[in-house]
Amino acid sequence: MSYYPARINEHFLNPRNVGECDDADAVGEAGSFICGAGLRLSLKIDAALQRITDARFKATGCGYLIASASVLTETIKDLAISRAAMLDDSAITDWFGELPADRAHCVALCREALHAALANYHNAAREEWTGDEALICTCFGVSEKTIERVIETRFLRTIEQVTRACNAGGGCRSCHPLIEDILEDYWRTATAASEDINTETSRP
Repeated sequence: MSYYPARINEHFLNPRNVGECDDADAVGEAGSFICGAGLRLSLKIDAALQRITDARFKATGCGYLIASASVLTETIKDLAISRAAMLDDSAITDWFGELPADRAHCVALCREALHAALANYHNAAREEWTGDEALICTCFGVSEKTIERVIETRFLRTIEQVTRACNAGGGCRSCHPLIEDILEDYWRTATAASEDINTETSRP
């Protein structure tokens, strides 16, 4: 009798996409403090289409982690990076059904490695960006000016509100600190301008 359920065993004994992408465009790593497992995920990305064309993994851990990583890499192939960034645990668990509670961290580890890989890719893309406007959210191609505009016109105060208004920050979340800086700068400037106006109008 196998130690693992049949659907886990399918990907544990015959894992898909083991190894590393040649000349990977993005690499992400994650480790578990719970069991000491580790996962390294490498991706090939078509920059023009913003789509993952290949995904491979290396893992040290149990069969649940290996099976989860196998399923994840199969799932994200040919997926837009904006869509991949928004995947939740069900992208893996739907393949297997409910996992034992003490193995839920195996799925979380896969998600963390994916987000790390996409965050590294987006950070590099922002550094190489040559457009006229500063690119903030590379998952959805949202510029700094667009974010500033929706903050001003809709009086937005939080990252969640910005995401609902223009999608920025809705993917891998690597741009959240940048959006937070834009929010703080806008409202700091707006508050200072309002105080100046109040001072001017209060003068005799």
